Amino acid sequence: MLFGSITDENVLRLIAAGLLVAAVVVAVALLAGVRIVAKRLQRGTQRRLAAQIVRAVGRPGAVFVGAGGIFLALIALPDLAEARDGIRDTWAVVAILLIAQGAVNMVRAAASWYLANVAPRTETKFDDTMLPLARRIIVIVIYGVALLVILDALGLSIDPILGGLGITGIAVALALQPTLGNFFAGTYVLSEGAINVGDYIELDSGPAGYVMDVGWRSTKIRTWQSNLVIIPNSVMAEHVITNYNRPTRVMGVTVTCGVSYSSDLMQVERIAVEVGQQVIDEVSAAVSNTQPFFGFNAFGDSNIDFWIFLQAEDRWGSFTVTNELVKRLHARFKVEGIEINYPVRKIVYEDPAPPPPPGQAAP
Repeated sequence: MLFGSITDENVLRLIAAGLLVAAVVVAVALLAGVRIVAKRLQRGTQRRLAAQIVRAVGRPGAVFVGAGGIFLALIALPDLAEARDGIRDTWAVVAILLIAQGAVNMVRAAASWYLANVAPRTETKFDDTMLPLARRIIVIVIYGVALLVILDALGLSIDPILGGLGITGIAVALALQPTLGNFFAGTYVLSEGAINVGDYIELDSGPAGYVMDVGWRSTKIRTWQSNLVIIPNSVMAEHVITNYNRPTRVMGVTVTCGVSYSSDLMQVERIAVEVGQQVIDEVSAAVSNTQPFFGFNAFGDSNIDFWIFLQAEDRWGSFTVTNELVKRLHARFKVEGIEINYPVRKIVYEDPAPPPPPGQAAP
């Protein structure tokens, strides 16, 4: 047994004092060494993570050494011989807490370094959003494990606690099933990197707008009417989403129309291409380094249908390009005498003459 063979009380007191002084000296020296090493590591950009970890672990380590010397000194005192068991239990609690605090400091330092140096350079916002949440969960787990170890060190059985935690976990998981579903869907949405803040997206179920925030539970979008729409991430994961900003903000604009069967199709094509080129040259929302594409595509009931394709700089610009193209094309056709028919039906009679109007005799 420690100090059990020494009977001289004065010698024990001297040993206790020596242990106390040595522990304080070593703790102060260790703390000073941590500061010196951290400052030297801080000078290099590639070593800043190591400097933060040294600071995070060094301070609890210095306190650990100092506290260990204090408890050894208390155990060595002959006046506290009857309280040695309590002192050992107290030391076990303090040591476990200091180790847990060192682990927590190390996790926080690593996460903070990553968020400050690596996360801004990644394409997705997954790490920016999920890493703070993961950091909190890891901290809670570390302290929870430390608490269980303390209870076990004090001689308390933790088996009932573990069993209760298992049953409680199942109950909580069932009660929070929708929330957990949104959480895992949120991790999927964030890890995919297909949706970022500022993108203009549209769900096949209807909502469309600019992405304001992608969280672990929901995604917030602002519609073109400046309304905020909050969409659960489980809905985002289950529906087809069109992102008008990916892979590029430029998007195609296709306008369909039709002209009378009596129209000169060569003239129609020439005029439509000219109007499309005017829109490209004069409308700022149109992509200027492209040319319009034109094509006839169907014999309709009343018209010969065609399409004309341009490109807009972004989703909002596509509305402007479409508006200008329709207006200018309609005005040019009107000037050139090209007719866009209303719905027309041709009626064929078996007799050469049509039937008389109601109330009149047949000729």
